[in-house]
Amino acid sequence: MNSVNINSIIRFVVLILAQVLVFNNINFLGNINPYPYLLFILLFPINNNRTLFIFLSFMLGLFVDLFSDSGGIHAAACVTIAFIRPPVLKFAFGMIYEHQTIKFNNTEFSNRIVYFSILVVIHHLIMFLLEIFNISNIIFVLQKTLFSSIFTILICALISILFSNKQR
Repeated sequence: MNSVNINSIIRFVVLILAQVLVFNNINFLGNINPYPYLLFILLFPINNNRTLFIFLSFMLGLFVDLFSDSGGIHAAACVTIAFIRPPVLKFAFGMIYEHQTIKFNNTEFSNRIVYFSILVVIHHLIMFLLEIFNISNIIFVLQKTLFSSIFTILICALISILFSNKQR
């Protein structure tokens, strides 16, 4: 096993534990929850096996569902964003992605925020649509999606800055 695989395993376990033990207990202003466990999907190396990546994304969501008693909504949302990640990477990073040379720590911060934002908003929209599952509450779904996405993006950006090993 190389260091990339070991880092991915550690990130998988630590993010699940942080989500379940800390972030699931944050309920800011009644209905705003952060979901930084998405960093595993967001920062997963791009040149790894795609099938393995989608399976690991499913397992990530499933573990969060098991501990949160949420009935599979996290797994469905995680698999969806894992599946649509390549076109979002191409949109956010352009030619760097085309040449398969992305190292997230070396990318522009603005590109990273665009990438994080697109996938987090899609994840949250799917998750809250499945959670509420009532079209008459669409304003509530959009409200939860917007505010939880902002909170999650801020936390993910902060964590990615704090744990970046980029030389300054």
